[in-house]
Amino acid sequence: MPIYLDNAATSHPKPESVYQAVDHALREIGASPGRGGYRRGLDATRIIFEARESLAKLFSISDSARLVFTSSATEALNLAISGMLRPGDHAVTTSMEHNSVSRPLRVAESRGAAITRIPCDRYGFLNPRDLAAALQADTRLIALSHCSNVTGTIQPIAEIGRLARQAGIPLLVDAAQSAGVMPIEVEEMGISLLAAPGHKGLLGPQGTGLLYIAEGIDLPPLLVGGTGGHSSGEEQPEQMPARFESGTHNTPGIAGLRAGVDFILETGIETIRKKEISLVDGIMAGLGAIDRVSLHGPPPGKERGGIVSFTVAGMDPAMIGFSLDQQYDIEVRTGLHCAPEAHRSIGTYPAGTVRVSPGWFTTEEQIETFLRAMRQIVKT
Repeated sequence: MPIYLDNAATSHPKPESVYQAVDHALREIGASPGRGGYRRGLDATRIIFEARESLAKLFSISDSARLVFTSSATEALNLAISGMLRPGDHAVTTSMEHNSVSRPLRVAESRGAAITRIPCDRYGFLNPRDLAAALQADTRLIALSHCSNVTGTIQPIAEIGRLARQAGIPLLVDAAQSAGVMPIEVEEMGISLLAAPGHKGLLGPQGTGLLYIAEGIDLPPLLVGGTGGHSSGEEQPEQMPARFESGTHNTPGIAGLRAGVDFILETGIETIRKKEISLVDGIMAGLGAIDRVSLHGPPPGKERGGIVSFTVAGMDPAMIGFSLDQQYDIEVRTGLHCAPEAHRSIGTYPAGTVRVSPGWFTTEEQIETFLRAMRQIVKT
């Protein structure tokens, strides 16, 4: 069996309950949520509601109606950024962002918004003082990732949230690499908008995602159309979450997402995080002992997410990934990881890095197999 070490892209495998929930929704439910008063239609509606409730519990959200289902974190980020910024508005972001943040901001910029991009240090960290200094009277949004998909660098979101709250500026957090593996309490941390994919740390299927929209944040929808209710009017409904959920829900995907979130709640996010730290520490120690290997991101001893990026002097990252796959049946990610500015920040542009990202189902034996393979590759 291949050894899968690309959980930062998509978690795999999923808990068995996720597969069962998707299968049940496809085979036994079948109906569209909110589109019928018969029993299976009501069962489909219940799946959506219960998934929303589980996510609200995970993120300490008091009103689950503030959670909007999307097809991905990318859609959620586009909804938030395009809705928040108008010509003449100002936003602040960082040099460590994924293209799913930086590209919607570029679009807003092309339409007349001003964007300040704060450089991060070579470890990927943002200095909150630099953020505070960048805020202006017309700043309408702070947008940044909680945890870098390149380096695993964790930004001080609670401190940034306090700054945002004091300034009265909404904070948008890209939680693609932290949702499901790190504690996130949106109200306590001052997060106004939280975007997350369902298929990574939340352990759900691909094609699922969410956006939390705090009370008082007014966004126009990206899509309008049928919502299952409010059918008598031609105007899009104002009520949450229907305002942002036109079209038929991905009921099988959301059923699987709910099962993934319930698995996290039952297992305990502290337990999941503890295992992630243990696996990452083992990777860091093993790679750090190999000649010519350079580790990128937070140094040993500093907290990081479930990601290790590295390079080997004199070797192309793409060739290392090819060798791991073809010779050792080990699957990792190589290149720029959709975050070119992050690589400029840490000095690995344009070749990028080899990225290793274990998950809940990764074993210590698999990590040791990966490290043995790397020792052999570097020797050749």
